[in-house]
Amino acid sequence: MNTTAPNQPAPQSARALGSYRYYDLLLAIFIVCLLISNLVAQKVCRIGPFNVGGGNLLFPITYVFGDVFTEVYGYAASRKAIWIGFFANGLMALMCAIIIWLPASPDWLAKNPDVQKAFETVFGQVPRIVVASLVAYWCGEFANSFAMAKMKIWTKGRMLWSRTIGSTVVGQFVDTLVFDVIAFGGSMPWSGVANLFGFSYSFKVLWEILATPFTYAVVNFLKRSEGIDTYDYKTDFNPFNVGSK
Repeated sequence: MNTTAPNQPAPQSARALGSYRYYDLLLAIFIVCLLISNLVAQKVCRIGPFNVGGGNLLFPITYVFGDVFTEVYGYAASRKAIWIGFFANGLMALMCAIIIWLPASPDWLAKNPDVQKAFETVFGQVPRIVVASLVAYWCGEFANSFAMAKMKIWTKGRMLWSRTIGSTVVGQFVDTLVFDVIAFGGSMPWSGVANLFGFSYSFKVLWEILATPFTYAVVNFLKRSEGIDTYDYKTDFNPFNVGSK
């Protein structure tokens, strides 16, 4: 993996991700945002004339983090974060199902017999939605990171805004399409699925555009602080080669 593009400062030696000051902190925040967005995704919020899924308010932040990981630390760092997020999501869904399945303590139900139903409403997840969420997340995040890495080479490191927005256009398209087809295909008219896709996709891309100044600030700070600016010239883009660079 080459860390510097032509006409850029001298190349630097590749370092282990654990040697960077902020990578682990960013990874932790990324996982927290991802898990919270899935926990609150079941509520549909009313914002003006629009209905917006609770997860859509926070989940796009994970794409900002995906851009930061790829832009600063490289595709391999983003790949690691995506896999950790994938397994964390799966573990959360599994534990929610197990806890709901286990019988409730009579002492817990004594003051409010309906608390178990409320718990199931909040933490219960339809298996089809869980599968849709996991598959869409995996496909969308990798599409986003791949596009970001390739566009950085094409633009020679210039026009960061074109990469953050362009990669989101690709990644969120894949994510939203895969989720809507798996989650709702066959259970509602395809015209309804198309309408849901159109609004959700537009909202996520707009969110990324509005977050561009924040992304610029974070990326510039990390590049200065970490002393790294990765270009994925010889990177293995196989999403399953987690240990490769």
